[in-house]
Amino acid sequence: MSALDPLDSILFSLSKAFSSPLAVFVQIQGCLICLVLAFGWACAAYVRNREINRMKDSMQRGNSFAFLCHDIAELEHSNQLKLPRVTVVMPLKGFGEHNLHNWRSQVTSLYGGPLEFMFIVESREDPAYRAVSLLLSDLKDEVDAKIVVAGLSTTCSQKIHNQLIGVEKMHKDSKYVLFLDDDVRLHPGSIGALTSEMEKNPDIFIQTGYPLDLPSGSLGSYCIYEYHMPCSMGFATGGRTFFLWGGCMMMHADDFRLDRYGVVTGLKNGGYSDDMTLAAIAGAHKRLITSPPVAVFPHPLASDLSFPRYWNYLRKQTFVLESYTTTVNWIMNRALFTVHCYLSWGFVTPFLMAIIHITAALRMYITGYSIVETTFTFVGLKLVGCLATCTIIELLSMWNLTRIEVHLCNMLSPEAPKLSLATYNWSLVFIALIVDNFLYPISAFRSHFSQSINWSGIRYHLKDGKIFKIERSKDMGPIYTDLGGKHLGKKGAPPKLSFLSSLARSLAQWRQPKKYDI
Repeated sequence: MSALDPLDSILFSLSKAFSSPLAVFVQIQGCLICLVLAFGWACAAYVRNREINRMKDSMQRGNSFAFLCHDIAELEHSNQLKLPRVTVVMPLKGFGEHNLHNWRSQVTSLYGGPLEFMFIVESREDPAYRAVSLLLSDLKDEVDAKIVVAGLSTTCSQKIHNQLIGVEKMHKDSKYVLFLDDDVRLHPGSIGALTSEMEKNPDIFIQTGYPLDLPSGSLGSYCIYEYHMPCSMGFATGGRTFFLWGGCMMMHADDFRLDRYGVVTGLKNGGYSDDMTLAAIAGAHKRLITSPPVAVFPHPLASDLSFPRYWNYLRKQTFVLESYTTTVNWIMNRALFTVHCYLSWGFVTPFLMAIIHITAALRMYITGYSIVETTFTFVGLKLVGCLATCTIIELLSMWNLTRIEVHLCNMLSPEAPKLSLATYNWSLVFIALIVDNFLYPISAFRSHFSQSINWSGIRYHLKDGKIFKIERSKDMGPIYTDLGGKHLGKKGAPPKLSFLSSLARSLAQWRQPKKYDI
């Protein structure tokens, strides 16, 4: 009987240890997490697919405008005249490769009522100012749109400051205000669908939606896609939800004019995250948040989205859990922090154990060790098989939801370049599942102990859940933002000619849009 190699001895010992009752529990728990995610995505797919079937039924009844509304009678002139005025507020920062496409989808909405668009920038030096100016001059009098220079924030995040300035400047007769991120690509009927739901149910406090990430091919972009996918099931309810995405929020304009429920006060006085703050206010006052089934928006990620930019994005996402408005909100954030970290590493750990089990089995096979020599147990391999099966089910469910949402987006924007699943790399999706869940707790703990974050060159410091200090420096922060690769016009950036060339190239792409393959 030959002696075991020291490394082999360690390997077989680990495999045996990972077959103990506690280790078996951890691995079975990982399988259950996979199955719960698969079930959640299956439910979300059911809701989205139900909307697809409704649209198809409407088209079969002769409604060729089903992408706008289910009842074609709503498009009659007499009904369009009754539609309320909506103000769309878009806080901008920098200029990226997809912004012109996104802005065009927003300002060319087929909403039949009075509609105004407000592009809010920090200063005229922001690259977004020149880009929007060029866009609006090209559209001329076709849309009611203007650019507002908000200045620098002093008591809250720059995004919230821009939003509140937009609310102050909106038309006095606006009934609803729609906050949109500049990376949201609307469908022609999105504003009408959101407004219709608000009109049907005046008790709605906020209507929201969620993005469908279009990975660009890099691991970082797939990690962001994977990060958003578990959250997406909370928005695919077809109605009431407890989740809120700051990229798309429609609210009653009077809630801001009258500062109902302290929305303005809560945002202005130390607010860091618009959606987390408003969700906390909604929860505290038992107000209704809904997400209609058509509120899913294509979100193309930057073609050069690197892994460091993904990490910066993850840091900003975990940092929002450090901001809060009330004690109850703090408790909820701590609970979410704990549960998310536990489940993330609870998901990753079984895969690390599976690697040990597989490696041990391969070493025993290659070297010819007997089972007696290695104390090898086949329990580990059985658990590996179980984990592999559950992972395949999870990935199939994720694929199915993505497929259905792609189909829904294509139906909601019939004249836009068709989206496709053709170039999805599901090997990278699997790797992103592991990487993102491994890094999330690390990012969350770093955010908790640092209590500060650099967001687009602005460093925010929190105290008691609110911003108490804002630092700005020309040398601080990246030249580009995280998801859209937006140029921020910072010191050390490429010369002006590079920016103008990028703008001209984006305009050319806007006039002759290319097909977006997911």
